[in-house]
This record gives sequence, structure tokens and C-alpha cells, in this order.
Amino acid sequence: MGMMPGPRNLITDVEGIRVGNSEDASAKTGTTVLVGEAPMVAGVHVMGGAPGTRETDLLRPDATVEGVDAVVLSGGSAFGLAAADGVVDKLRAAGRGYPVGDHRVPIVPAAILFDLMNGGDKNWDTSLYRSLGQSAFAASDVDFQIGSTGAGTGALVADLKGGLGSTSCVLPSGVTIGALAAVNAFGQATVGDSGQFWAAPWEDGAEFGALGVATIPAGAPRTKLGDGGNTTLGIVATDAKLSKAEATRLAIAAHDGFARSLVPSHTPMDGDIIFAVSTGKRDIADSEKLLLGHWAAVAIARSVARGVYAAHPAPGDIVPTWRERFGGEAG
Repeated sequence: MGMMPGPRNLITDVEGIRVGNSEDASAKTGTTVLVGEAPMVAGVHVMGGAPGTRETDLLRPDATVEGVDAVVLSGGSAFGLAAADGVVDKLRAAGRGYPVGDHRVPIVPAAILFDLMNGGDKNWDTSLYRSLGQSAFAASDVDFQIGSTGAGTGALVADLKGGLGSTSCVLPSGVTIGALAAVNAFGQATVGDSGQFWAAPWEDGAEFGALGVATIPAGAPRTKLGDGGNTTLGIVATDAKLSKAEATRLAIAAHDGFARSLVPSHTPMDGDIIFAVSTGKRDIADSEKLLLGHWAAVAIARSVARGVYAAHPAPGDIVPTWRERFGGEAG
């Protein structure tokens, strides 16, 4: 791949960031929260045709608020946006948030994916998601699980379970960039009938099996056509000092990672969204800043494949995991 991953090969290799997951096994859904130890500069870019979001207008470079306290990715379609309420509750209790007079208002952008038709019991009377948001916040740490957990719990791709994936890389100057992806795409993360990943050219070591690059199959790609909802959600994070405009550009460039790892991507039925956050702890040279978007896209592509590769089976699944179909217990 050309760059070394950080010590965990997770987005939390960016110092000052924690990630927490929470899920409901019977409902086959969950929530993931990324929390900054201090407010983070943030941007966002939406490229799918069916997004569900909260607080994304606030991330425009011309908008007033400069920092966000956390970012939430959740299952549950529009219901899942309530997960951000749970995170806001916890942040307020911790004294976090944008100061307005005597009050502090936690700033928590969020995005959701559609997992309502994945075999889980969704017949709740009161939304699960506020509670899932609180639990995910409480669980946030520098170490966290990937695969069928958090926002990736109920995720599906065209013919396999999806999942939550994460990676990182460290640039020559010591700047770190990490990615987190909740993979619930309309298309495939693997190539044709093989277990090889579209993201294979960007793999570091054997982080998703070292299976090599596949021959591109003829014909139309396999999709979830007729099966309901989709969306791949991502966050890229860096300790490089960025403005809101530069964070926005980073989020735009990172979408190339979806195109490299999911076929097709950015369809009218996907809500593909990537947030970019900066802790601002390191200065970055202009020459390295030019390539930051490239490495963000690489980290997103690797994270997509890792999320699918790490998925594990659960009762009531309607499709197999990658390991059930291709890899047994390997990996």
C-alpha cells in the first residue's frame, strides 16, 4: 500500500478520538459514535441519492460553528437519527458543547443507513436509538470492535452481510489519517462470484485476507435491486490542522474510496455520506496536504473491505457473512 498503518489500524490512531459501538441483537441494528476529546473541525460531503442526516448544514464552510463534539453513524433509517439525541444528552452532562449565554449546546452531526428489512425485529413502540446513542457514547474508547457491531450490526451488501470497518495510515511527517465505514451498500464489496475485494489494490498486509486483485467480470454488477434500502457511511479523521473548507475537500476526496471498494457506488438508492474531522494537533506541509485526500480515500476503501471481511453470523441472518461463504473461520 505504501504507507504504514498506525498501531491499532483503526481511526482512533488519530490522537484525541474515541469510538463507541452499541447494538440490539434482536432488532439487528446499532449505532456507532466518534467522540473528540475536544471540539473537532469538520466537513461533510453527500454523494448518494437517498441520504438521511442531521446537522450537516452546520458543516458548510460559511456556517458559524467551527467545531463538532461527536459524529454519529446509525442504523434505523430516519428512526436512527434519534441516536444523536442520546449522545447530545451525554455530552451536555459532561459540560461539552458550543457556548451560548449560560448554556452549552453539543454539536453532533449524524447520518443513517437503512437496515429495516434485514431480518431483525423492528416492531418497537419507542425508538431504540436514543438509548443506543447513550450506550455507544458510554462505550467509547480508543479500542473498539469492527464487523457486525455498532452501525454495521444489521448492514448488508448485495450478497453478503456488511459491517463496520476501520483503518489508518501514518504519513512520512507523522500526520495520521484514519477512516471508519459502516457498509450497507446497494452494490458489492467483492468481485463477481469471487471472495476477492474490489479494494484489493489498496490492502495493507492481510487486513482483509490478502486475496489479490480479481479479474473484472463481464455484465452488470450484482446489486440489492428490489431488496429495500442501502447506504455506506464514512468518517475520515486526521490530526493535521485543517480549516472547515479543507475538511470539506477531504470529505469530497474520500468518496473515491467508496468508488474503489463498492460496485456500483453513489447510486440513487444509496445515501453515501462521508464526514471529515480534524483534531488540529499537527501542522501539515502544503505538499502533504495535497495528498491527504488520496490517503483518506485509500483508508475508506480499506475500511469498507475490512468491515465486510470482519462480519460475523447471527441468528436470523438473511444472507451469509464473507467468512461463511468464502473463508470459514480464517482471518
